[in-house]
Amino acid sequence: MCGIVAAAARREVSEILLEGLRRLEYRGYDSAGLALLDNEHNLLLHKQLGKVAELERAQHLEPYYGCTGIAHTRWATHGEPSAVNAHPHVSGQRLALVHNGIIENHQQLRTRLQGEGYEFSSATDTEVIVHLLHSYLNQGAELVAAMRDTVSQLEGAYALAAIDVQHPDQVVAARQGSPLVIGVGIGENFLASDQMALRQVTDRFIYLEEGDLALVTPSGISTWDQAGKPVKREKMRIEEAVEAADKGDFDHYMLKEIYEQPRALAATLNLGSDHQVSDELFGESAGPIFDQVQTVQIVACGTSYHAGMVARYWLEELAGIPCQVEVASEFRYRKRVQHDNTLLVTISQSGETADTLAALRDAGPGDFLASLVIANVDNSSLVRESDLVFLTRAGIEIGVASTKAFTTQLVALLMLTTVLGRRRKLAAEQAAEIINALQKLPDYVQQTLELDRDIENLSEAFIPKHHALFLGRGIQYPIAMEGALKLKEISYIHAEAYPAGELKHGPLALVDADMPVVAVAPGDDLLEKLKSNLEEVRSRGGELFVFADRQAGFVSEPRVRVLNMPNCPETVKPIVYTVALQLLSYHVAVQKGTDVDKPRNLAKSVTVE
Repeated sequence: MCGIVAAAARREVSEILLEGLRRLEYRGYDSAGLALLDNEHNLLLHKQLGKVAELERAQHLEPYYGCTGIAHTRWATHGEPSAVNAHPHVSGQRLALVHNGIIENHQQLRTRLQGEGYEFSSATDTEVIVHLLHSYLNQGAELVAAMRDTVSQLEGAYALAAIDVQHPDQVVAARQGSPLVIGVGIGENFLASDQMALRQVTDRFIYLEEGDLALVTPSGISTWDQAGKPVKREKMRIEEAVEAADKGDFDHYMLKEIYEQPRALAATLNLGSDHQVSDELFGESAGPIFDQVQTVQIVACGTSYHAGMVARYWLEELAGIPCQVEVASEFRYRKRVQHDNTLLVTISQSGETADTLAALRDAGPGDFLASLVIANVDNSSLVRESDLVFLTRAGIEIGVASTKAFTTQLVALLMLTTVLGRRRKLAAEQAAEIINALQKLPDYVQQTLELDRDIENLSEAFIPKHHALFLGRGIQYPIAMEGALKLKEISYIHAEAYPAGELKHGPLALVDADMPVVAVAPGDDLLEKLKSNLEEVRSRGGELFVFADRQAGFVSEPRVRVLNMPNCPETVKPIVYTVALQLLSYHVAVQKGTDVDKPRNLAKSVTVE
């Protein structure tokens, strides 16, 4: 989950590296560092504990300059956050290397290298890689051959970039299980974990594939596949505006991305002139595959998992298709009974989520009818390796807490429900009602955003609290789970969600005046039962915060605060209510003074297990 950026150019690159790190900081912000080769081929190194701003400060106080360099922003796995454990790691004052991933056999390699006389200064798994590379170079191998020999010894996941004082205009790179892209320039070329890190210098990219090695110089790019065979990877032009990664007039990326949701949802819907959800939106071969689907298996992590849970209600109720939803990290490691003609659906904002990607790769021939990914990032690993693809087109999402990525995933899943449903129990009239609701969804979300000030007022009650309980029934239960997750992620208030009907089976013991209870009460068939559940809370001194349809009959009274939500069709209420809960968690976090966009211990894209 760390961020890597590298450059080989005919101009000075320190500021390019720093800007790349700023754009990659969502991937990790425990520590940061850069290494440069100056005109005399000296290896210059800055490493700092803390965020990229600390590295910038060090560079300002003691500027280092060079035309070849690597840089890194860290999310700690092996070894606590510290300047010593920060990347780049060096060996023999000759090599510097940065790494994203986890090396599972690092202890065995460490013991071997110590036997060869190498001394270790850090507690990281990465340091074994740079010493191993140095060892092969000392044995006379050329740089690329030494990197190939090095990665052949590694078990686990990695994206690597290294520089060598004896090859001052070269950056050697490798990837396995972690993303790495090449930015193509004129008289300069770059590497990064994410293409947006390099959008200030290029719009042309090469996406390295599993097992690839690359050599980048100012004048050229060479790539080799896992077998060591030279290959040419396709260059792609990215049209996303550079400004998309800026906060604009907003205080935080998260708030900006919450407010971008009406536009993002409209972009996801993208029905065309016939206002129908066509099979081709999921891929050219989608129609014949969808004709055969009998069950759906959804695999995802975190917020994307919650999207899958919502989709299960839609698929089973509206389309009449059995659906299973499972956390990717659990799905991979258990024996399961597989139904015939099952469509495997993976959901991931980045398309690089390690466990979800591994679940797709672990699926053997014949395990599933086909695979479909719902992702926001084109050319990501899940997109490249799935049979069918639906891109949500939400635009770049920087805030660690997912907002527009989640709601656009829900739109995509509801669209999937309609195309599968029309082959089963979903009547044409009902499908038309769903499409009509989706077309009006940006307006419903805009109405919810206009409640921002009211939600901010509600949030003040959460500031002194350490715990919160979220309740929902039916399809709103996963929305309650998502609300609880958001509050946990960015405000550090312990929060959990329960189906409201389970209140008496344990959670009620925790309810008192110090534990606010948030209820999602849209006004459906379970409303009266939910009202009974809420009375149980109030009678025990609990303070209630009810997000309710303005026609549901909830009114504010002592210990009950009601936010009247826009009236909208039941089908899209999970999406609309999500936006209100996003705003609640945002305002709580702001008032508590936490780092909203970079919450502690978390990173945006989980690319390691």
